[in-house]
Formats: sequence, structure tokens, C-alpha cells
Amino acid sequence: MKKWISFPRVEGTASRQAHADLPPGTYERELGKEGFFGPATHMYHRRPPTGWTRFEGPLQPRAFDTTRLGVAADSPWQASLLLHNAAVKFRHWRLERSMPALARNSDGDELLFLHQGDAVLFCDYGRLELVEGDYLLLPRGTMWRLELEQPVEALLIEATNDSFRLPDKGMLGPHAIFDEAMLDTPAIDEAFRAQQDEREWRVEVKRRDQVSVITYPYSPLDAVGWKGDLAPVRINWRAIRPLMSHRYHLPPSVHTTFIAGRFVVCTFVPRPFESDPGALKVPFFHNNDDFDEVIFYHAGEFFSRDNIHPGMVTMHPCGFTHGPHPKALKNMLEQKAPGTNEVAVMLDTRDALEVAAAASDVEWDGYVDSWQGGGA
Repeated sequence: MKKWISFPRVEGTASRQAHADLPPGTYERELGKEGFFGPATHMYHRRPPTGWTRFEGPLQPRAFDTTRLGVAADSPWQASLLLHNAAVKFRHWRLERSMPALARNSDGDELLFLHQGDAVLFCDYGRLELVEGDYLLLPRGTMWRLELEQPVEALLIEATNDSFRLPDKGMLGPHAIFDEAMLDTPAIDEAFRAQQDEREWRVEVKRRDQVSVITYPYSPLDAVGWKGDLAPVRINWRAIRPLMSHRYHLPPSVHTTFIAGRFVVCTFVPRPFESDPGALKVPFFHNNDDFDEVIFYHAGEFFSRDNIHPGMVTMHPCGFTHGPHPKALKNMLEQKAPGTNEVAVMLDTRDALEVAAAASDVEWDGYVDSWQGGGA
């Protein structure tokens, strides 16, 4: 058994309630353990914690623009690898025509997020329609392909040698954020049966990042039925009902959508701003001491960031203090709009991420300088 050392104290000029009622002229910074789940202290500074004028070394924040990745690929195993470590692979995939072969990931579960486009999934379990904004969770070993209605751009997040699960919602109950009845599964319908042809099909199986090809003289998607509680599931970000507090700015961890052993995937969707006059209306400064933080910007205007557009990715490594960008900081206690309209996917990893060559090729080199003099 283990227990954190716990001695809640208030020293000097400080607020007794985190993220609210800050002493006049101060800026709050959170130092914590286990992301936002463990013991924490809140420091109150006279100046923004990111008021530095020069930043050197590998700890600096980075940003990448996936709209500049022009290469299309017929297979997910040819998608552009952006970030990775031993527990996760974060890829960007542009698919311009229906997949000519089936895919199967034997390295771990695969989570797709459709940034653009519409498609139909055919897999072991049947048929499932996909639209922009859908998450699609494919359990390890699932055989699948996409037939396109429109060209697709998607994130691929692999839980390497691991599985995706749902977070424990605790005293909120199992129906909060989204009811599991909102999860859709593939159907064995007439359209699925119609694709069970007798022509030759290839299956590209990825194992230990190497691809083997298995050829069948017929469609191997020839199931006539199935039973059980393991299957691909789909949910759209529009089905997510975010947790909110009108008097307290909630940490990003409350927006967790999927979890794996060494990382979490969160979804930011539109919500009202906090209405209490003393509550922060922007993300609070924090050290990010246990996780590397990655955000993919899907749609809308990103209220805590400057010069970011849909299709971009930011990475804030463990140890980099951040929060709102300088312009956003001006709205710390008062927002002009009634709420946010941003949609974004966040990946928080316990282990340091490596930046792949494809990401370096589309990097915004000036991102680190955009934080100078204030902001996060």
C-alpha cells in the first residue's frame, strides 16, 4: 500500500479555492502529481509564469501543421507517423480512394478519429457508416477496410500492446458524458452480405511494425453472425455531453474519453464559459509534470491558443509550464462570447514522445516564440 504525503497549507497571499478568487494582480500556477489526479499545490505569481523572453533546449513546445502533409496512402500502415513512444503511435492518414486491401493490427487496439470525409467500414463484425467527427475503436486483430463516400483525413492512435477502455466515471454514474448505449457497433446487413464476393483479397497484417500480406481467393469478411462483448464501436464528438461547472474551471482530465495503460485520449467540445465572476475562464497555468501533452485541433476557434487552425497539432512536453496564450490571457476573468466552439482531441502520455520525421517536415518553428512575454 502507498499513501501520498498530505499536509494542505496556505502560505502568504493565496486563494483557498483553486482556479477562483485569485488575489488581485496574481497569476495561478498548479504543480501536481498524476496529471490532475494527485496531490497539488497552487502558486500565486505577480507575473504570468510564461513571461520568459528566451527559450533554449529540447523542452520547448512544438507545433505541426498536418494540412501540409500532402501524401495520400491506401493503407493505414503507410500513414504519416507524427509522434510515438513504446506505448502509443500517433499518425495522420489521408485516404483518397477506397482501400484496395484489408488491414489488421496485431500490435494493439487502433483508434481512428475522422477529421474530414465520410466512409463505410467493412470488418469482421459487419458494416458501419462513418462521418466527420466520428471516433472508431478497432480492437486488436480486427480485419477491416474503408469504402469512401468522400476522401478521408483521420488521426490514428495505436495503443501499442494494449487496449482502449472507458474511464471510470465514479459518482457521476455510468451515463454521464455519454451513455454507453450511444456506442454503435457494425451490423451484418444486406450491404455487408453483398460484399462477400469470390475475388482475390489481400490482408495487410502489422505486427512489430512489419507488414505481412495474407491472400485469400475470396472475401475473408464472410461472417454470417456473431455474439459477445468485444467489437468495434463508434461515437461522434457531438454525442459527448461535457462536464461543466459555472463556478470552477475544470481540469482537462474530466474530458477523458478513452484510456490505455500509459496514456489517455480526451475530447474538448463546445461548452458555456464559467459564469462566476471570480472563476477562471481560461485554462490555468500548470507544469505538466507527469505527462507529455498533445492536442489535435479539429474545428472551431481555439480560445486558449493564438494562430492555431484546424488540422494543427501542438505538443507540450513534460516540464513545460503552460496555460493560455498571451492574447487569451487577457480574457482570464471575462470572456466576450457565451462559450467555446472548439473541438479538439488531446493525447496525454506518461512516457516521453519522440517526434517523427514527417512531423518535423511540417513544423511551425516559431511556435516557441509565440509564448514570449506572457501566455502559456
